[in-house]
Amino acid sequence: MKAIDHKYITAFGKHLRGLRKKSKLSQEQLANDADIPISQVGRIERGEVNTTVSTMRALSKALKIHITELFDFDKD
Repeated sequence: MKAIDHKYITAFGKHLRGLRKKSKLSQEQLANDADIPISQVGRIERGEVNTTVSTMRALSKALKIHITELFDFDKD
């Protein structure tokens, strides 16, 4: 397996976008609540970056979900 799985990272980003929209948050609101740059939210949602565990934790707290829900998507 490759060290960086671009397909997985893209699927993660799409899932994050869905969770954000389900929570009725804009990228700006999510970024503010997670205390990360808005540009970072966009890059994650587009699958451009392999985000850190710390950022995932901040996103899950801002979305008011358990961190495991970030990984509850079709991975293939």
